[in-house]
Amino acid sequence: MIQIKESEHVYFSDSGEAVHALAPTTLDIPAGQFLCVVGPSGCGKTTLLKQIAGFLRPTRGEVLVRGKNVTGPGAERGVVFQHPNLYPWFSVEENVSLGLRLRGVGRSERSRTAREYLEMVGLGSFCDAKPYELSGGMQQRAQIARVLANSPEIILMDEPFGALDALTRERLQADLLALQRETHKTVFFITHSVEEAVFLGDRVIVMGARPGHIVLDVPIELSMHAGHLLGPEMKSMQEFIELRDLVAAAITG
Repeated sequence: MIQIKESEHVYFSDSGEAVHALAPTTLDIPAGQFLCVVGPSGCGKTTLLKQIAGFLRPTRGEVLVRGKNVTGPGAERGVVFQHPNLYPWFSVEENVSLGLRLRGVGRSERSRTAREYLEMVGLGSFCDAKPYELSGGMQQRAQIARVLANSPEIILMDEPFGALDALTRERLQADLLALQRETHKTVFFITHSVEEAVFLGDRVIVMGARPGHIVLDVPIELSMHAGHLLGPEMKSMQEFIELRDLVAAAITG
């Protein structure tokens, strides 16, 4: 689904200093995989996400989606940011259906699609509400619904739960995991939480300090055979604890 071939990125600061944000990086992400990326601040996680999203062109190397070079944003890639960016003057349903509206989809079809995904994320009864009437967690659910409504093959998520309280974060982790298993989307998920990465991912990548580079690439097998367990139960498993410690050790070096 996604091929990153010797991609690197150098940008220049306001003073003109060259900053090597991402070392040459090669990575293959198959369709349907939930890939979590962790690492210290400034290690190139978001730079890599922006390259996949088409917001940044690699200084050298290339990024391909289904064999085609990424030269800009595309409908097959949806991005969920850390902070919800809903339009306050639209209702929740109008926010979720905005992408469909811009693509010329008829009113009845886009309303049906928006309501379907709002139902999927537990906001079926808030279609007519305004974003400011929702809690932070509910706004993030609406943002996820908006991305899903556009039917992207790939969902790129940059610390989407980082600003939420612990309880809301745990609920959204479980919801996202269930949604990904139902829709089989390819997910590229950035987080600073090792526990979140091991809980959500089929695979976890740890990136090292600038210039960003991969220091660990590990499959998370327990998410396949323990998927029926609730979050607290899975997180207390010895296998989970060992994987969490392995990833944490790779970050601290």
